[in-house]
Amino acid sequence: MIRRTPGSGFARRCRYALQETNHRTGQMNPLTLNRPQVRALSPYSARAGLLDPKFCRDPLRYVVQCSIATLAVLIVLLALDYVKQTVLIASLGASAFIAFTMPRVDSSRPRFLMGGYVVGTVMGCLWSAAATALEPAAGWALAGPSIVLFAALATGSAIFLMVVTQTEHPPAAALALGYVLNEWDLLTVLVVLTGIVAISLIKELLRPILVNLL
Repeated sequence: MIRRTPGSGFARRCRYALQETNHRTGQMNPLTLNRPQVRALSPYSARAGLLDPKFCRDPLRYVVQCSIATLAVLIVLLALDYVKQTVLIASLGASAFIAFTMPRVDSSRPRFLMGGYVVGTVMGCLWSAAATALEPAAGWALAGPSIVLFAALATGSAIFLMVVTQTEHPPAAALALGYVLNEWDLLTVLVVLTGIVAISLIKELLRPILVNLL
């Protein structure tokens, strides 16, 4: 029979399991009360610090998946480089975050990604057109406050329509706001919609190997 010595791997695994159990239950191990406590690198120690416990268990997946998001955004931006209104396409970065860090949630499904952008674009363009049409009547003194009002209406109406049509996607609400506060043209609209379609397609193609990082 092989004797299990105190320094063997079996004994170390037993002590580690006991320490983890005591950590969860809040109990003290009477065998280690008089010993200096060494903090082990485990998911429980990571939880109290700055690192996500899931990252500690599988850091390579985090690096690879975030690299995929970087490449997807790079491809979209290179293809749409001629657009001047970068403020409006900045929402694509937030959409890429949702699509590639939470690929299993509803907000990253194509219905929500593309549907939310359609709703945000329609509401943003409509309220932007209304603000432009009423600007001469409002006069110079009321031009600023009226733009703020229409921007709020665009955001609120986009949120309402996304909720009732089950196309909730937070960056799309910011997109509706951007249309009112910034200049835009038909090319900008086409570029934004093309960008979100591209991100959706890339995410769906890679979906079998993607997991929720959050």
